[in-house]
Amino acid sequence: MVDTFSPAFPVVFIVIAAFIAIVFVFVIVTLVRNVGKAKRQGIDPFTAQTDITAKLLKSDLLAAKKPMAERLAEVDALLAAGTISADEHRAARAAILAGD
Repeated sequence: MVDTFSPAFPVVFIVIAAFIAIVFVFVIVTLVRNVGKAKRQGIDPFTAQTDITAKLLKSDLLAAKKPMAERLAEVDALLAAGTISADEHRAARAAILAGD
């Protein structure tokens, strides 16, 4: 019978199998550490992406800016209601008109 394998085949096979095992262990250890860290922070690791997405969508971060006229009217209404002082009103109007 003719030997069709190279003499280095068993060595290469063992090296590749060891590499796959090391990668597998690394992935498992990383997952376990991330789950532990998420739980210590009070986050459910299985729903974290959904939780973050929901919070982001509910925040003002992605909300469209109100038109300048509406923002100015709100500041004027706050002044009329006595919620803010005249100085605060001037500062707020200046900030709105400056684009802040």
